[in-house]
Amino acid sequence: MKYLQYKTLKWKIIKQLSNLNFSITLLLTICGISILGTIIEQDKNIAYYESTYPIKSFISYFINWKNILYFGLDHVYTTWWFILLIFLFFCSLIICTFSQQLPSLRNSRHWKFMPYSYDKNTVISYLPIKSFINIIYSLNYHNYYVFQRSSKIYGYKGLIGRLAPIFVHISIIITLTGNILGLFTGFTSQEIIPKGEIFHIQNFIKSGKYSHLPYNLLGKIDDFFIEYNEDSSVKQFYSLISLLNNKNENLIQQKIYVNSPLKFHGLTFYQTSWNLEGLKIQLDHQLVQQKLQEIKINNIRTWVYNFNFINHKSLFFLINGLNNKIYIYNSSGKLLQNITINETFTINNHKITIKEIIPSTGIQIKTDPGIYIVYLGFSILIISIATSYLSYSQVWINSKKNTINLRGITNRGQLTFEEELTKVEKYYIKITI
Repeated sequence: MKYLQYKTLKWKIIKQLSNLNFSITLLLTICGISILGTIIEQDKNIAYYESTYPIKSFISYFINWKNILYFGLDHVYTTWWFILLIFLFFCSLIICTFSQQLPSLRNSRHWKFMPYSYDKNTVISYLPIKSFINIIYSLNYHNYYVFQRSSKIYGYKGLIGRLAPIFVHISIIITLTGNILGLFTGFTSQEIIPKGEIFHIQNFIKSGKYSHLPYNLLGKIDDFFIEYNEDSSVKQFYSLISLLNNKNENLIQQKIYVNSPLKFHGLTFYQTSWNLEGLKIQLDHQLVQQKLQEIKINNIRTWVYNFNFINHKSLFFLINGLNNKIYIYNSSGKLLQNITINETFTINNHKITIKEIIPSTGIQIKTDPGIYIVYLGFSILIISIATSYLSYSQVWINSKKNTINLRGITNRGQLTFEEELTKVEKYYIKITI
């Protein structure tokens, strides 16, 4: 008795999962949550959500920082309930494919000589019976697959149009598989590396439960440079990056910039940002390295360094670009002079030379083992959408009272189908005369 109850419950669940309305509801729910995840910024700190989504209006009664954190809307795509929705939709597509789509395709290939209940879209024609061979030849001439039994004929064409819904399901299943694989096995890391430094992959923004690090891989920023426009605005910035193994052997070297990453063994290195970290200053015969502080003057990025002398006098070095001049101010804010790299100036009998401006580059490292599976899924989806516009047409022919009774039906393009049957009739008459 318990076994029968369990079996009944199992079939009820399977029937519900294969229900088209249930699948559409799941899809719309997932789309709605994805839109919400696009509107609400993801993976920010608590302070950001407190300032952006405060509790002080009617609208924020529903969308405020407390609700965002409570329901996990700050990382909506990795919450357990969103993954559960994806899993249910995944199961629904698989069950629907095997329980409905594949049997429907199999039925489409059956020879249907049995009596057929025609609907209002059925095209009906009557031709004088002279030759069954000629009507079969006419159907073959118009690319129909034809089957004959006694005085009955069945033909169909455009079976690939019936494959489209199946491939749509398969493509979505493949895409979801790739997404889930990337979610659990991929990671994203963000590194800020000064020019000439060696780095490890370690500062993670997010990582999957089963992701793993390439411990035997090192990176090095060999060079960094900026290309400027005529108005001194930044046009593009570049990093020359080398990847090394744990034996310090060079594996690959490539110049990267925005929208042109380095790809190596499933890892992708993106150029994301840049900064000016410090100055190398030669004071008389002593070489020192000092950190720069970034400020904004009229919304323009500027870096400043406060150089203190022993007699408590100060100099301020202002820099607004990697290749621009360096402006020197005294403690009263008076501009003393501007210099370039390796140019020496003298203050209070001290020779000062700016030997180098040390830049740093922001590198984002990502790996997503499921990305090519996702690409495959989308490729199949594009093909299936194109083939879905092909119509699936069927014709039934039998003889009755010295006439050929021709009936046909199609799933789309009714007017085109009627024109095609007219051509079949005309060609039949032409070869029969």
